[in-house]
Amino acid sequence: MAVKVVTDSTADLPIAITGELNISVVPIYVRFGNDVYRDSVDISSDEFYAKLEESPLPPTTSQPSPGDFIEVYTGALKEAQQLVSIHISSRLSGTYNSAVMAREMHARREDIAIVDSRFNSAGLGLVTMAAARVARAGGSLSEVVAEANRAIQQVKMFGMFNTMKYLALSGRVSKAVASAADILDVKPLLTFKDGQVARAGFTRSLSKGMERIYQYVAGKPNLMELVIVHSSVPEWAGKLKLSLGKLFPTDKILVMQLGAALGVHGGKGVLIIALRQGT
Repeated sequence: MAVKVVTDSTADLPIAITGELNISVVPIYVRFGNDVYRDSVDISSDEFYAKLEESPLPPTTSQPSPGDFIEVYTGALKEAQQLVSIHISSRLSGTYNSAVMAREMHARREDIAIVDSRFNSAGLGLVTMAAARVARAGGSLSEVVAEANRAIQQVKMFGMFNTMKYLALSGRVSKAVASAADILDVKPLLTFKDGQVARAGFTRSLSKGMERIYQYVAGKPNLMELVIVHSSVPEWAGKLKLSLGKLFPTDKILVMQLGAALGVHGGKGVLIIALRQGT
């Protein structure tokens, strides 16, 4: 093939999709105390959430090293002439910078393009899939990059965390704010703005949170793709999928499990949608 697409494991793409679209995935690292795992390689999402509830220490994540990227790039360039590497927002992780460093160190740097998706999880996944489809169809390096950048402008994300406990443990919000949210029994709503996670309000119940998600999607015409991401709450995701089926064909709504990268901050009970909107 002429061009191959690479991403990182924060995209949360199922193996079936990465296999179908020939996408290579560079795993991030998950640490529980002294134990370090490669996301989706040494530890599955289900194992991560089970460990999250059992571990006395909050987990942390770290980006792949430039050496990790060089290894994947070298392998990818044995089966493709060029590659496009698409990654989690540079405002959320150092993963993009590691990819840039790897490109500069690689002997075939001119055959490698790096793209900052400005998203994570399913947002990154949608951008990556869009680019990979063009690559699979025989698109050139510039055409694959152009499609990735087009998708970045079309993707939106919105969702709900069931608790702020892990946001507090990871330092993303103060413990006082998290405690107040627990006392008031409210759940934070989140979206993306300028490559960063932004607060979009609060909701008082799961059902009202799902309604807010539904209304968000309903306000977005010309839907091209729709993804639901959840963290170990498949029954919630299934209920949301049925609801969103009124707005978009149910059989075309992809449901994915949230990986460790955002799971570290959200814990169980995260429910997020990512959509791609045409013009």
